Amino acid sequence: MSGLTVMESLGAFRGMVSSSFVPLEVTRERERRGAPFSASMESLDTDGIAFTEIAAHPHIVERTEAGIADGGSGFYKVSLMLSGSGHLLQGGRELVIGPGDLAIYDTSRPYTLEFDNAFKTLIVMFPKDRLELPASLTDQLIAAPLSEEHPGLVPIVSTYLAQFPAQLAPLSEGVRAKLAHTSLDLLGTLFADVLDASPEQRDPHQLLLQRICGYIDEHLGSPELSPGSIAAAHYISKRHLHVLFRSADTTVSSWIKERRLERSRADLRDPALSDRTVAAIATKWGFSDAAHFSRVFKAAHGVSPREFRGA
Repeated sequence: MSGLTVMESLGAFRGMVSSSFVPLEVTRERERRGAPFSASMESLDTDGIAFTEIAAHPHIVERTEAGIADGGSGFYKVSLMLSGSGHLLQGGRELVIGPGDLAIYDTSRPYTLEFDNAFKTLIVMFPKDRLELPASLTDQLIAAPLSEEHPGLVPIVSTYLAQFPAQLAPLSEGVRAKLAHTSLDLLGTLFADVLDASPEQRDPHQLLLQRICGYIDEHLGSPELSPGSIAAAHYISKRHLHVLFRSADTTVSSWIKERRLERSRADLRDPALSDRTVAAIATKWGFSDAAHFSRVFKAAHGVSPREFRGA
């Protein structure tokens, strides 16, 4: 967690941005070079989810191929524009972001953000695998007009996120983590709803994959959840099921394990569940063997469930 940092030069801001997010280029348009520049940043990182509020004079941010080679791939960034406006360019799409708008972009690919006037924005950055949707589905929303697709839900999500990071700072780490997980759940709900909004324009295989992922999340706690039961519930063959997940660069079993680990992780951080044993949490999310759960959790997160809970 870092408090409010005020910078009076573009160079200082460039260094702070790259160290806080991923390697980025920060420049100004030719006619603005030499003009006064100032910016402020306030950030908080809880359980791998970073919330950063930025207020700054006009500038351009670029995620280049060279920056990608220096590291920082594998994250989504969601921007909530609080005041002013900006332009996001990624993957051949261009999106104008105004106050209250949300936009998602991917650190694994080049992008450009242009701000022509003073602005304030909140950026949420998190690993791609923390969402309840495979990256192949979420990637369809990169630089997409989320507000146009679902004007009713975007204000709810935006209002919730706009409280961070300042409102999180005084809270305990367990409470902060729970609220951060809720933010990802809200974003996942929004993304799923936007994907549902225009099914006639989407690949039917992708629609089926989205339905199956929803089914898996609803049945994570069942020890009977398996490729066979999932295929039967959707009237497809197991071979077809495996092909769908292969197209999303994963496997059915890996996806089930990742989602179970993510839900277990959230529960281990939840202060309201502090009296529940690690074994009980593991069982709740479909891990029938506590020792096996401990092994796979440590392999994924580098610490045992008990160590993670006590951190």
